[in-house]
Amino acid sequence: MELIFGIIVGLVVLMLLVLVHELGHFIVARRNGVEVTEFAIGFPPRAVAWRKVNGKWCRLKKSEWENPPSKDYVVSLNWLPIGGFCQMKDESDAATRKGSFGRASFWQKTKILFGGVTMNLIFAAVILTILAFTGMPHFIEGQFEVPSDTNISAAPVLVGEVEPSSPAEVAGLQSGDELKTMKIEECVVQDCHPQIKDEVEIVTPQDVTSFDAKYAGHHIELIYIRDGKEHSASVALNESGGDYILGVIMNQTSMPIYRSTWSAPIVGVATTVQLTGETFRGLGEMVWNLVSGAVMQVNIDSSVREEGAANIEKAGQAVSGPVGIIGVLFPAFAQTGLTNVAFLAAIISVSLACMNILPIPALDGGRWLLIAIYRLRKKKLTKATEEKIVSRAFMVLIGLIILITVLDVMRLF
Repeated sequence: MELIFGIIVGLVVLMLLVLVHELGHFIVARRNGVEVTEFAIGFPPRAVAWRKVNGKWCRLKKSEWENPPSKDYVVSLNWLPIGGFCQMKDESDAATRKGSFGRASFWQKTKILFGGVTMNLIFAAVILTILAFTGMPHFIEGQFEVPSDTNISAAPVLVGEVEPSSPAEVAGLQSGDELKTMKIEECVVQDCHPQIKDEVEIVTPQDVTSFDAKYAGHHIELIYIRDGKEHSASVALNESGGDYILGVIMNQTSMPIYRSTWSAPIVGVATTVQLTGETFRGLGEMVWNLVSGAVMQVNIDSSVREEGAANIEKAGQAVSGPVGIIGVLFPAFAQTGLTNVAFLAAIISVSLACMNILPIPALDGGRWLLIAIYRLRKKKLTKATEEKIVSRAFMVLIGLIILITVLDVMRLF
């Protein structure tokens, strides 16, 4: 039941995000004099349609779908719940009719093509602003916050297990101890009074591992609570590179929640920018692993070929398609609550924006690049040429989606 609920939530959220994207094209096109013929929710076959007649929205009869009684745009609801589309008048760059996409200036076309990207980023920023005010989880390392305006609600970080003969066991840590603070001191030469060099309040298990890694091989002081009483222990951390540095497995029942007040809009926008950077970084790593892995496969050295195969596998694991998002991510996030689902929606909205910027002719960024290249060359981009380039790129894109879907299904089973 939870799986079905998660899949339904995923379908609804993905549908909403695609509609937000198409709404961006719709708004910008109308504001720049380009006529919209249809704004569709879902993909055909059509279920029902409306059109404004004499200032009022009226449901169209099936007999009127092809020849509606008004020149205004149609709003349609279709049977396939996989997004939607915004159909503009004569979308070819070569079109010349008044109100067509082709008749618009290059700057107007730029705004229209990137209207969907802009709307996805704005939508993500709005979600993250609301979450910053109501309570936002941190899913990425170094996630943005304004420390002076951040209130953290966190479950305690507890010691789950202690490795035998580890620094933690030598220091006396036991399962169930609540970790509070870690600090390292240094001696000031002139008076030799130790002063705190660095100190961290433990909010997540990551705080412990980051501090351990930073000061591996040093002596630190660890503050913890046992049976309601505060204790202190001096710990000599192991050097990095071994099986462990401190030697504890930590437990935390729930993720910390970070709340802001006046800085919520700043946090929302900054986190959107941060997620955009992380998305492009991930795309870059994926492409590098794929290309380098493919090149290594033709090497005569078997160890190099194995490394190449590992790189290709990393690239495959870094990609998830509709099946993976709807069948795995959303069911997992839906079980953890609305806050995490909303954060996932913001991440996917940013991902949609980043993907559509890519220079693939079937996508917004690719179409813009195609138009720009022909402008720079001072050549006319004919309708036939544009359709040929875009359709071939679209077929490649469909092939990639099918491949990713197959990988998703294989991961599921």
